Amino acid sequence: MEIRYKSTRGNSDEVLASQAILQGLSADGGLFVPMQIPRLDMALEKLGELSYQELAYAVMSKFLTDFTEEELKDCIRKAYDDKFDTAVIAPLVQAGGAYYLELYHGTTIAFKDMALSILPHLMTTAARKNQVDKEIVILTATSGDTGKAAMAGFADVPGTRIIVFYPKYGVSPIQEKQMVTQKGENTYVVGITGNFDDAQTAVKEMFHDPKLARELEEAGFQFSSANSINIGRLVPQIVYYFYAYSQLLKDKTIAAGDPINVVVPTGNFGNILAAFYAREMGLPVHKFLCASNENKVLYDFFRTGSYDKNRSFVVTNSPSMDILVSSNLERLLYRLCGEDAIRCRELMEALSAQGSYTLDTAMQEGLRDFYGNYCTQGETMESISALYYGADYLLDPHTAVAAGVYQKYLRETDDQTVTVIASTASPYKFPQSVLDALDKERYQGLSEEEMAEALHKASSRPIPPAIQELRTAKVRHQRVVEAADMPKAVKEILGL
Repeated sequence: MEIRYKSTRGNSDEVLASQAILQGLSADGGLFVPMQIPRLDMALEKLGELSYQELAYAVMSKFLTDFTEEELKDCIRKAYDDKFDTAVIAPLVQAGGAYYLELYHGTTIAFKDMALSILPHLMTTAARKNQVDKEIVILTATSGDTGKAAMAGFADVPGTRIIVFYPKYGVSPIQEKQMVTQKGENTYVVGITGNFDDAQTAVKEMFHDPKLARELEEAGFQFSSANSINIGRLVPQIVYYFYAYSQLLKDKTIAAGDPINVVVPTGNFGNILAAFYAREMGLPVHKFLCASNENKVLYDFFRTGSYDKNRSFVVTNSPSMDILVSSNLERLLYRLCGEDAIRCRELMEALSAQGSYTLDTAMQEGLRDFYGNYCTQGETMESISALYYGADYLLDPHTAVAAGVYQKYLRETDDQTVTVIASTASPYKFPQSVLDALDKERYQGLSEEEMAEALHKASSRPIPPAIQELRTAKVRHQRVVEAADMPKAVKEILGL
């Protein structure tokens, strides 16, 4: 069955998967969505027999139907290789009454590696399939992890350049150092003095600036995206939810057909949307637990049916979730309104104009399988401490938010369904926050190297190569601009 894609806002033509990946964002401002969600034509009990790579092909081939078997398997082979420090790619670890799906064993020690390891291969294959003769400029905003993972994936890939914008004062020191030391003659990193939402908004505006588009075309460039607004970034994320289920089957924790709950620390809504798509494909999911930090716009949305970004922006110790406009929620809205692109466009226009929208009763009913809650920064620290001292398992602050929300859900519902928590980053990526949670007085005043050693002793896990490499890495990117000057920075980088 051929799967085609269309915009959530309905003003563009149907396109093939490769074309949607190349464009990144629809010309009308909407996000590309599959015109139907394909079912995984495989008995659930067979999942446990597949390797991660085999399961990736089984899932992704259903969405990327204009890629040949040879093309897609080649992309998968290049992506999920020994750059991951564990053979199973995404280990599932039991701790404290839940199962933690460790998605941080790639080169940048965050879950973004799971999709951004394959996106460059999908994109260059898509470019060949569509006879693209322009240089592809990957334009991306990051709240901390996407930028580094995207640059690591696209570094020195022929026919591409990548420009990443990040909030200068809104990421962890490790996240920033990972980005500004990135090698690759085609990589560019720019800090902005605003927050992630400012960066994301400006990137979207550049995608839809007709004057800039003409200038790019005349100079031989075209934009695409590595954010989860790109369907080529979202589809690979579906895979690991099936993989978690397969591991539970192999361990006989569940039987085929048994439901699970999924808990996801959420910012831009892509990771939890991938879990939702997995259920649409046939994965038995009972509840989706959407975990927020103090930027709790999604918690309020699930509680009231109203999305309102008109609030103070909070800089927290889980910076990748410091987001007030969750772009991928638009794809869920499209499903909730019965794939009515006009209604979806109206909601997004209201968000742009007034900063808010409210769902009608029927759409709110469609949220019944979602549960939203949040953790304060103090609760996040308590969550890290409780699991470490109670189960000898160490979390980063983002996963700790998810663990804390899961405990709140248990207290409210006593739902004993087997639960998988998406563990989205290594504790080594946020050493100060993690060590403060363990013993704030003891670990004050340590250097980055000393903090890494302290985490090594606490966790008995080796220091990741990504952290070791930072000790001698040289800063290569120092540009900082106002959000309003982002288009100017892009033109300067591209020589326009």
